[in-house]
Amino acid sequence: MTRKNRHNSENLLTGWLSLGILWLMAKLNTDIPDDLRAPLLQAALVHVPFEGWGDKALALAAQDLKIDAGLADLAFPGGAGDMIDMLAQQQDQKMVDACPDEALKDLKIRQKITRLVKSRIEAEQDIREAARRAVTYLAMPGNAALGLKILYRSVDLMWKTIHDPSTDFNYYTKRMTLSGVHSSTFLYWLNDESEDFAETWAFLDRRIGNVMQFEKTKAQFKSGCKAMTDRLPDIWQNISRLRYPPNS
Repeated sequence: MTRKNRHNSENLLTGWLSLGILWLMAKLNTDIPDDLRAPLLQAALVHVPFEGWGDKALALAAQDLKIDAGLADLAFPGGAGDMIDMLAQQQDQKMVDACPDEALKDLKIRQKITRLVKSRIEAEQDIREAARRAVTYLAMPGNAALGLKILYRSVDLMWKTIHDPSTDFNYYTKRMTLSGVHSSTFLYWLNDESEDFAETWAFLDRRIGNVMQFEKTKAQFKSGCKAMTDRLPDIWQNISRLRYPPNS
């Protein structure tokens, strides 16, 4: 066999091996049933308060369910981050279920948003220590992007749940503002020991009140600026008059 033929044969073999590896990876991914993820996550929540979000909690969950540890790892290839992300999506859905259109239709925007933020936090009530551990995990520099993704998804869903029609710059400012309200209220709730979390809901009302006052002031400022510019003389018209006097 010539050197050229040998080189071509090696390239062909490498190509077939690569295809085989890709096929095997795809098969491994598709062979993991989606319904394995939810029970694993639920079982892991029992261990997270003691073990934190990580491989050990997932391994213990697999042991509880008599599932092979390798399958559990494949169900959550991203480890703790994947589990927290899935949990956040589940809690977001609980918030939406707790705030149907019928319950919101007669409320003012402030009341709608207050109810949604409260419902989102209440969704964590039964897993408060696991939620605290999730905050600690997401606060780590390497996990900050995931934390921002989860926060944005929650507040975006809040505005979409009340069918907010904003499409301009307000679309983004509303989400930024609500992100501050939701995250600060959630952190307050994690350390609230008052009865029925009364202090948390009072804190939420104050934050919403601050936002509404800011929006009112912003609207007044914009209205004032428009009125002022409407009263200003047309500078270009005045310049043209200087150049071409009316009597010329």
